[in-house]
Amino acid sequence: MPYITISTVRGILDFAQKKTLLERVTDLMVEVEGQGNPEFRRNVWVRIEEQDPSHWSLGGLQPTSEIIAGTFGAIGADGVRIARSKA
Repeated sequence: MPYITISTVRGILDFAQKKTLLERVTDLMVEVEGQGNPEFRRNVWVRIEEQDPSHWSLGGLQPTSEIIAGTFGAIGADGVRIARSKA
């Protein structure tokens, strides 16, 4: 029974992206470990673990909520990413 944990910065993925990621990782595990057996799907656990931007560093720099929103677009209260305005 596989347990997969995906770690990411909070604010990068919206609800739809998380749903797609969870589904596709599950599909991949069924294909690879379950050798294509659809019954294996019920044994696959996938979890997305999000941490505040202050808990991450890339190249010694910590992303801020503003940097994340500016790069990816903000996430609304409904969990859907708000399109960035084109300047």
